[in-house]
Amino acid sequence: MALKESKKPEKASVRAKPALPSGGNPQIMKVAAGVMHEVPADLQEVLTSDADLLAKWNGLTPIQRNEWICWVTIVKKPETRAAHVGQMCVKLQEGGRQPCCWPGCPHRRPKAKKWFKI
Repeated sequence: MALKESKKPEKASVRAKPALPSGGNPQIMKVAAGVMHEVPADLQEVLTSDADLLAKWNGLTPIQRNEWICWVTIVKKPETRAAHVGQMCVKLQEGGRQPCCWPGCPHRRPKAKKWFKI
């Protein structure tokens, strides 16, 4: 005697979720902000395009993220900003935690304001 096989569709195939580049962790898709600055749209786009880069970004402290955001956004020329975004990505992948040779965010540190025209 043969057993009857169930003809019910599998629930997994009916409700398949899209694959996440974060290895299945939806929380890692959030881009954490800095202390004084929100992450601008162009920086969010770059960070969310690479799950490893985003994980490194979210692993920084809020002050470190703030320094990177300010370092990228304080420049005036679009070419310089693009270069800073590229350098930030490389430094984060190499394990860097803050911009090199940077006096600090002038919005957060009053003593750093002397280096900038804001």
